[in-house]
Amino acid sequence: MKKIDAYIRPEKLEEMKAQLDSLHLNGLSINQVMGCGKQKGWKEYVRGTEVDYNFLPKIKLEIVVMDDQVENVVNKICDIAYTGDVGDGKIFISEVLDAIRIRTRERGIDAVK
Repeated sequence: MKKIDAYIRPEKLEEMKAQLDSLHLNGLSINQVMGCGKQKGWKEYVRGTEVDYNFLPKIKLEIVVMDDQVENVVNKICDIAYTGDVGDGKIFISEVLDAIRIRTRERGIDAVK
């Protein structure tokens, strides 16, 4: 099993949810986060003083999938999140050692399905 953490632009969320739903994934967690990458935020002037906003709003998607689903999910996220501009986001993939469904105590793949 793999965990996919994707950081995307907030305006892409609704389209992302609809497209990922078409893949019949077993679950998806969404968090509103703040962060910065190469774009380093933006500057504004408030009452004549320059204010540096280092962090931009992003949406973090967390998805646990079977190994054979990873490329399909990643490709779908990239297709939807892409604008060609700085700030499109990042995807991180990590190994999931185990999963446990608390209600039934099923483990591994059975807990995710």
